Amino acid sequence: MEKGKRVQEKSRNNSENNIPKKRKGLKIFGIIVLILVILLVAIIGFTYFFVVNKLNKIQRVDLDISQLDISEEAEQNLTGYRNIALFAIDSRSIEDYGEGNRSDGIIIASINNETKEVKLVSVYRDTYVQIEGHGLDKITHAYSYGEAPLAISTLNTNLDLNIKEFVTVNFDAVAEAINQLGGVTIPVEEDELQYINSYIRETSRVTGINTKEVTRAGTQVLDGVQAVAYARIRYTSGGDYKRAERMRTVVEAAFNKLKTKSLSEINAFADTILPKIYTNISTGDILAMVPDLTKYKVSESIGWPYETRGITMNAWYGIPVTLESNVQKLHQELFNEQDYTPTQTVKDISNQIINKTGYSN
Repeated sequence: MEKGKRVQEKSRNNSENNIPKKRKGLKIFGIIVLILVILLVAIIGFTYFFVVNKLNKIQRVDLDISQLDISEEAEQNLTGYRNIALFAIDSRSIEDYGEGNRSDGIIIASINNETKEVKLVSVYRDTYVQIEGHGLDKITHAYSYGEAPLAISTLNTNLDLNIKEFVTVNFDAVAEAINQLGGVTIPVEEDELQYINSYIRETSRVTGINTKEVTRAGTQVLDGVQAVAYARIRYTSGGDYKRAERMRTVVEAAFNKLKTKSLSEINAFADTILPKIYTNISTGDILAMVPDLTKYKVSESIGWPYETRGITMNAWYGIPVTLESNVQKLHQELFNEQDYTPTQTVKDISNQIINKTGYSN
């Protein structure tokens, strides 16, 4: 009897001793999980503030959307597209991105919000359009007259677009960025050789970055100065139209190269290029695009206007023939608006251009 009692007590004691051990084990496990969660939150938080700190190096400016002349039709028709204006200006200083600088390169990056498809549209710098307050003139002068707001307004008014965002860089920034990427692969044609090297010498002098001349035609890796020199060539067959195509080629090559880089390489690239970017795109909007970076794909690269005729008045101009038909074709190709009819504003400007130049077909 006494023996049985002792066995029961021993069993009960063992059972009671096991309860704290299990609880103790669960408690330790909980602490480990908690520590891991805290570390994860700390890493995410550090990464977030690290990235934000990087993006804060960008030169930002706020734009008054009401001054960008987006029509009600464009606002409604283009809700599925994010159109961003990219300006390459002739400024030689990152301190001077304002008035007085012409936009030698004008590219519209049109992003399909659903498919992440990106189409690049070069607007030829000498294109004859209506600039608010300045009448009919070359579109390159819009940035010089009123920097980004007037340049964007001019694109929206003459092309029926909904552009609200822009990015401006100068050629010095582009050269350094491409060097940071390790160069870009470009097909250099035989007739471009005689011009690319003169631009290399000039670009080297302006940027202070020395490089070798290009000695052969063919597909090859160009460094930053060489790539900028390539993009600036305008005296081969095709003139400014071909130059705009070269600019798109360089932008697309740089974008594709960036997508192959590691995080540390992208970090170094950001340190180089971000302080030289002038934009109104917010840090939040940039961060929101990062997760989808690999999904973005440049599917098409075109020049606009499609149909032009040159005319010399007080200077040489590229006349869209006609503005109305060129805008209609742009919307058909870019936004798949097959039955698109340009706004009355575009029709009125188109008629002004016809009356001024006599070019109706």
